[in-house]
Amino acid sequence: MSLRVGVVGGGQLARMMIAPAVELGVELRVLAEEEGMSASLAATAVGDYRDAETVLAFARDVDVITFDHEHVPQDVLATLVDAGVAVHPGPDALRFAQDKLLMRARLQELGMPQPAWASVETVDELQAFIDQQGGRAVVKTPRGGYDGKGVRVVSAGVEAEDWFATLAEDARGGALLVEELVDFSRELAQQVARRPSGMVRAYPVVETVQRNGVCAEVIAPAPHGNERLQQVAAQIGVAIAEGLGVTGMLAVELFETTDERLLVNELAMRPHNSGHWSQDGAVTSQFEQHLRAVLDLPLGDPSPLSEWSVMVNVLGGPAEGSLGERFSAAMTEHPAAKIHTYGKAPRPGRKVGHVTAVGDDLDEVAYQARAAASFFLD
Repeated sequence: MSLRVGVVGGGQLARMMIAPAVELGVELRVLAEEEGMSASLAATAVGDYRDAETVLAFARDVDVITFDHEHVPQDVLATLVDAGVAVHPGPDALRFAQDKLLMRARLQELGMPQPAWASVETVDELQAFIDQQGGRAVVKTPRGGYDGKGVRVVSAGVEAEDWFATLAEDARGGALLVEELVDFSRELAQQVARRPSGMVRAYPVVETVQRNGVCAEVIAPAPHGNERLQQVAAQIGVAIAEGLGVTGMLAVELFETTDERLLVNELAMRPHNSGHWSQDGAVTSQFEQHLRAVLDLPLGDPSPLSEWSVMVNVLGGPAEGSLGERFSAAMTEHPAAKIHTYGKAPRPGRKVGHVTAVGDDLDEVAYQARAAASFFLD
């Protein structure tokens, strides 16, 4: 097709776009933050994504710019758009993934179901919200938090005093986001792909299992999910994608409450950990779908290939040696499991790879994925 996609950010998400780009005949170029990152195979430039001239120079040789993460500053994005560069998702959509307060306000305007929330600028304002919620609440920094970072469960306003102090030192000022502590039965994720011309495709809603604030497992589709759950989750995902003008992949993280409501927790406008199962478990993986979407090509079929898919993250890796040293044993014992590594050195808590398994028996599929992943841990 002789199309060129530029990915800003050289992490594992960019790495996993390489194979589908090759298969589609798309030339993938990557602006990595530093040498030797996960997507080094496709890295054609190394530079600071926060520098407008660096990103603009990179963008001049591609047909569209997309992202490995949501951290590219708005002024850099505006520079690209002003120069006539196709940017997907665009800055008007990305700002809602970059700032949780903006996200909450816009979702409220769209009528999306979400936890009770408030913007608070002082300890006293936070304490008043905590009191209204029965003594406990969740405080979040509006920008930069992920994998449990920038999130605290608090029972007193003074427990976020250091965050308020940091805001006070910033010339721009600002506020924290506080939300009700949701009584949820499980966490779900709904993925949607949307192309600039408006075509939308929704994946099955999945169940995500978090450990220490980090996604540890994904089960697709979500077990015990009736047709109504699938429909409501998809409706929420599509409404958000269209309401925010998202182009590319959108992941909507959801709480399923104990009284069977769905509430929007977080958004990610890129391929997402909750969709890694699709590499081996769907007709069209989220990585191929993202490339199709940002290039405004017809979207692929998101249907599952088997009744069940289970993805298990490899968190931390072995205490000694490399992941590569463990491949042979894992493959011998679990030949049906699919192993994906990110080219990262092992480090406690770090996502260094994932394993997927698919099949018609959920217990067996979960066992295969978990057992294969265990070979890469001590």
